[in-house]
Amino acid sequence: MLTFNAQAVAQSLPYDLLIDALEDAFRSDIDVPDRAHHQIKVPDEADGTLLLMPAWRTGNALGIKIATVFPGNMKKSLPSVNASYLLLDGTTGQPVAILDGAELTLRRTAAASALASRYLSRADASTLLMVGTGKLAPHLIRAHATVRPLERVMIWGRRPDAARAVADSLANERYSVTVVEDIQPAVKEADIISCATLASEPLIEGSGLRGGQHVDLVGSFTPEMCEADDAAMSLADVYVDTYAGALVEAGEIVKAMKSGALDRADIVGDLFALTRGTCDQRRSPDATTLFKSVGSALEDLAAAELAVRQSNHHN
Repeated sequence: MLTFNAQAVAQSLPYDLLIDALEDAFRSDIDVPDRAHHQIKVPDEADGTLLLMPAWRTGNALGIKIATVFPGNMKKSLPSVNASYLLLDGTTGQPVAILDGAELTLRRTAAASALASRYLSRADASTLLMVGTGKLAPHLIRAHATVRPLERVMIWGRRPDAARAVADSLANERYSVTVVEDIQPAVKEADIISCATLASEPLIEGSGLRGGQHVDLVGSFTPEMCEADDAAMSLADVYVDTYAGALVEAGEIVKAMKSGALDRADIVGDLFALTRGTCDQRRSPDATTLFKSVGSALEDLAAAELAVRQSNHHN
């Protein structure tokens, strides 16, 4: 059985190949059952959570991401989220590979946003605003730069030192990188706005958007979280990664549907429809497009398959 640590996963999943692999996966017939959540009691601490995310291609590959969230780990100087990915032969159930789940998740999440951008942002988009400075930020920037001719990247975060650290990590890229202190003028300037934060109050306001922009919302994964306000949701042409996930877990969509700012029929399509050509892409150069992702086990399976293919190719 192959073993991929974080570094091996990174080397095996270059963004250009991963974006293409996700495009192929969304066009393919892959079974993705609902993920299972289990509460795990921890003595004298907050409950932990066990998440199981399976997916399979009939007669081919079968995989499952096993993730844990243990909030009490913060006090022990341990990561609160851990994840591993187990890839199996879909015809025999034999293990094929085990992969670092954290690196796999970061890369496939960024690649899904870039895949959406390939269909939804303007082909001449040259300025990106990255809102958020967590582990996903550099991945999102590099993935977006893979599909669009970025010349300038702005980074905004609540902590300017964290924004500077992200900027420093991108010092050798082809685009210029600057840290901005005021989010609203930067929103106005950017052709693509990518958000990966844990915000519960909107950071992106519809009143601050202009025609021709593309908004990429990655951060919220519960109905209580929210990165964009109702005005942004009703102004933009809205797309999602999957209806099954976004309608239940994406705070911006759940809130906008509750308030009446967004109707289910207003969502133009998902990544299945975009990649298969069964929904509209960007409707005009002046349209404002918005993509909301919460992640799918299909993306994990496609990434794990690609990592193994790459490993076999290099050996």
